[in-house]
Amino acid sequence: MSEVAVQNRLWSREEYDRLIAAGMFHPEERLELIKGEIIQMSPQGSQHATAVTLVENALKTVFGKNYVIRVQMPLAISPDSEPEPDIAIVVGTPRDYRDEHPNTAELVVEIADATLSYDRTKKTALYAQAGIQEFWILNLVDRQLEVYRQPTAGQSSTLSYQNPEVKTASETIVPLRAPQQPIGIVDLLP
Repeated sequence: MSEVAVQNRLWSREEYDRLIAAGMFHPEERLELIKGEIIQMSPQGSQHATAVTLVENALKTVFGKNYVIRVQMPLAISPDSEPEPDIAIVVGTPRDYRDEHPNTAELVVEIADATLSYDRTKKTALYAQAGIQEFWILNLVDRQLEVYRQPTAGQSSTLSYQNPEVKTASETIVPLRAPQQPIGIVDLLP
């Protein structure tokens, strides 16, 4: 008996969007497309949900009218990836994205507890490859903010970020695109 090779079926963003439009997924399912794979996102605990709201509120104060704060909405960053970060700051107005999702962001924030390892590896590489200049992981496990800026080619021609920083609850952060007002890390944490 010969062994059958098993392969995963990878999806394009276009195919994924057609599946969504055709109602192939339950409306309450939390999914995202990462490198052609449809990933089921883990359910949110109360600390995660609280942190999303705290980060959104803090960033609304800092970013002006020319930006949209998108909460858990798709970013069409490549032909095979459409992640749904917890927070994405994009240029423009909400109506600018009526017909298609934005393909970049000025800042992306992922809130991480159970997904910390995944966010540090897969999501960091994904956002670096997409040219996202600033990516934050609000690490609920260690109660700190991990700051990734300036994507750069790393070993094996993969992209990563130069000199990631870790900010503790007692420190502040100033977003690259909104340098006028520092944000206390403690204000982001539940």
